Amino acid sequence: MSVEGGGDVAGRVTLQTIADRVGVSRMTVSNAFSKPDQLSAALRARILAAADELGYVGPDPAARALAKGTTGTIGIVLTSSLRYAFTDQVATGFLGAIAEQLAPTGLAITLLTSWDSGAIVPARDLAMDGALIYSCDPTSSVVDILSRRKLPLVYVDQDPVPEYSSVNVDDRAGARAAAQHLVDLGHREIGLLLSGLHGPFGIVDPTRIPLDAHASRQRMLGWQDALRPAGITPVAARQDGKDLESARRGARLLLDRPDRPTAILCFSDVIAHGVLQIAAELGIRVPDDLSVAGFDDNPLAARVTPALTTVRQDIEAKGRAAAAALTTAIAQSRVGGTVTPQHILLPTDLVIRDSTAPFRR
Repeated sequence: MSVEGGGDVAGRVTLQTIADRVGVSRMTVSNAFSKPDQLSAALRARILAAADELGYVGPDPAARALAKGTTGTIGIVLTSSLRYAFTDQVATGFLGAIAEQLAPTGLAITLLTSWDSGAIVPARDLAMDGALIYSCDPTSSVVDILSRRKLPLVYVDQDPVPEYSSVNVDDRAGARAAAQHLVDLGHREIGLLLSGLHGPFGIVDPTRIPLDAHASRQRMLGWQDALRPAGITPVAARQDGKDLESARRGARLLLDRPDRPTAILCFSDVIAHGVLQIAAELGIRVPDDLSVAGFDDNPLAARVTPALTTVRQDIEAKGRAAAAALTTAIAQSRVGGTVTPQHILLPTDLVIRDSTAPFRR
């Protein structure tokens, strides 16, 4: 069989079979599938109708990829399990924007985990034209594998590196605005609730806690930008996961104590939701007794009661920018040119809703 799937194999429909039926060349049939702009609409319709009648679904994808030197697929490496892509509203919004941006290109998406699962390592074994590295541990063996494969890469919510394009939101400015909002409301006893998969669970020293992700570090810096000049030393807690149950456990660390803070800055809206739930269970009124601020402005923020004050990041813009940067890098690499890295920083905005109020003695 030829690389276009049109060789002569007994009993098998090939490009030549269709060409003979329509009365055109094999190359014309091939163009009907791979270069439709080379044919008139009427001729392409005749060829596709004949293919359908003969039960031919198209050239073999693996053979076509071998011939073209491309796979038509990009990878997206996630920080956690693949379930995260379908349950976290920020992740689903980000992935949806990527899919929409890529739709006109015909590129397909393969989701990969950053965990090395042993003998089978998709980042090493799957063919792809490039990959997005989304909020992953930079020391992950999976990230190292993709780098050594010399694939076009784009880092998202990661520390920028000179050789690859990156897309980030201005986490530090957003966190600073949220913290300053609480300071301006008169709060001085402020708690921080952090997210993380690695490191200690419990009350931690905010000046010494190891932060394993770009966004965590930038948001901590932003909070401290506002709290330190006000002479505020926050009490910080670190939860042991990213889901709502983890957030509830983390919230208890700050709220179920005699010197509980009057306001809490949360790493995400999901975490802030956990704080709202535990506050209600403990009889703490938000915002009368406690102010709560989140981060992301995902759809949850406006639906909970009270509606969350939060920092908005444009998830759609982030997804579109990441996809565009990767397709540009792939196009540059295909022509053998130098890939020019892009470093994109998207703005954030403070959205004030009902979960924050002036400090009341």
